[in-house]
Order: sequence, then C-alpha cells, then structure tokens
Amino acid sequence: MTGFAAESVHVSRLNTWVALLRGVNVTGARKLLMKDLVALLERDGFGAVRTYIQSGNVVFESASGSARALEARIARLILAHAGFTPRVMVLSSAELGGAVRGNPFPQAELDHKALHLFFLSAPPVRPDLESLTRLRSGGEAFALHERVFYLHTPRGFPQSALHDKVERYLGVHATARNWRTANQLLAMVTQARPATSARPAAAVRAAGTARAVRGSPRRGLSGQRRQKAC
Repeated sequence: MTGFAAESVHVSRLNTWVALLRGVNVTGARKLLMKDLVALLERDGFGAVRTYIQSGNVVFESASGSARALEARIARLILAHAGFTPRVMVLSSAELGGAVRGNPFPQAELDHKALHLFFLSAPPVRPDLESLTRLRSGGEAFALHERVFYLHTPRGFPQSALHDKVERYLGVHATARNWRTANQLLAMVTQARPATSARPAAAVRAAGTARAVRGSPRRGLSGQRRQKAC
C-alpha cells in the first residue's frame, strides 16, 4: 500500500509547460523541423511533446526543473542538434492561462491577427510607456500586466511602429504570439494527456498488488527502477 501511494504521488507531479522559441524557421534561416524537435525532446526524457505550427510552439510535460532550467536545457539540445541557439521562453500552464484570461482587448475575437501577446522574460523595472505611447497610430493600443504586454494593432501588426520597439522600451526580452496561437496553445495544455505519457492507474494498482502477493522483502518502491522524467 505504501509503495502504491508513493508511485501515485510521483506520477501526479508531472507539470505541463509551454516553450516558445524565437527566431526559428524565419525566411528560410535557422531551420528546425517541428517533428525533429519533438523527437529531440522525447529522447531527452520530456513527455507528451506536441507542437503547433512551425514558428516554435511546444507543449510538453516535465516532472522536474524550473522554467529557467527548462529554457536552458531546451536551448542546449537545439544547439547540439541544429547548430544554433534560439531564445527559449518557458511558461507554466497557469501563466499561459492567466495571460489569455487577462486580455483587455475583447475585440481581438473579430481579428486574431490584430492582437499580439508579448511574453516577457521578467516584469519590467522601468518601462518607458511614454515612448511607446508616442509611437501609436491608427487606433493602436497596448497594456502591460506583469510579464505580458498586449498590443492591439487594428491596421496590421507588421505596419505598426510599436511592434519592434517593445523590448527596447520595456528593457526586457520578449517573444510575441498572436491571439489565435495563444488560445490554441492553451487548448493543447488543457487537453487530456496521451495515454502513453504516464502509467495508467490500473497498471499501477496491478503492479502494487502483484508485489504484495509475492511478499517481496523490499519496502514500497525504494528498489524499483522508475521511468525517467524530465
């Protein structure tokens, strides 16, 4: 019974994360196929790895490591595989959900390309919002909330003088995703995990029962080899 409880706790500690890669597959440079990225992360022990479009959006599971540690780990893997180091930003599922729910521009539902969420490496200490305000045109608006900068550009994101000045005036690194991508990633996070990403509860119970019937002298799972988790 003790062994089963210990293993159940171990499985439940898997956390779902989102990795946002910046500067991959842009105008034919820094190529990284998403199927190769999935295989790369799975070989290194990440679980339930899924991607969305080719711009570098990855949902995965990990049982250990902080967001910063996971960022560094993924960047090292890509460097070894592809020969370049992209900027990687890892968000928890709670952070992504909070960013989507906190959207102050509901009109984005009418045009998902008009709203971009800039996920920031840290909360800005001295954001120069006055300079950003002076760059606004064509009904543009923005809002800053902790580690998310929302930019609404009704006349088009590429045409905005704001979009490539965000890092300069906020003083932190950022990577942007449009409203549709942010929502799609949140939907992927909340989907049920694939059956192969963890041992089914029935299998865990069966294993615990078998050990009890055999009367193994080992205590709980202290001698059991556990599946590698990232």
